[in-house]
Amino acid sequence: MNEASKIEAYYEEEHFFKGGILLLRDIALKTKAKETFKWQSPVYTLHGKNVFWISRFKNHFSIGFFNGVFLKDPKGLLINAQKGKTQAMRHLKFEAEEQIDSNIVLAYIEEALHNQEKGLRLSATKKKKQKLTIPDLLTQAFEKDPVTQKKFNNLTPYKQREYVEYIIDAKQMKTKLSRLEKILPMINAGKGLNDLYRPKKQ
Repeated sequence: MNEASKIEAYYEEEHFFKGGILLLRDIALKTKAKETFKWQSPVYTLHGKNVFWISRFKNHFSIGFFNGVFLKDPKGLLINAQKGKTQAMRHLKFEAEEQIDSNIVLAYIEEALHNQEKGLRLSATKKKKQKLTIPDLLTQAFEKDPVTQKKFNNLTPYKQREYVEYIIDAKQMKTKLSRLEKILPMINAGKGLNDLYRPKKQ
């Protein structure tokens, strides 16, 4: 499947936010950005440089800006999806198509493209890679079932971290135990926590 077909397949796939991402695409195509397909999502570039992308998730959809930190954002609409981890990227997040103001979204895109033309880019700073600390509940489960631990070790570091944070983020022990019960079969199946909501490979 060529790139154009992958893009069309992404936008035409039935999804709760299909209308929303199609509207964002219509806005994007009004600009001089080039539509490409990278990392299983539509990515829009200028002179070969990544500027923004459109994505969908279980509970929301968004348009993300690779160097969104430079956008003026007078109304404070941009969010940093991973504070403390992400420095340059910013997102416009939506939970319904009706929340999209086409003029505002277009203004953000045009500014992002202008910033790209000016060469604005956040200098990368190397961070020490934090060692993944396995929570006690998960450690105990692995001690009882070494096969599960082996399956966990075979997952990518990113997927391992998703499971760890899923347990840690639960406030009550009851919730932690419920989440543990849910994820153990998924780990044994070699699946990531959010594989279901990731775009399908074309």
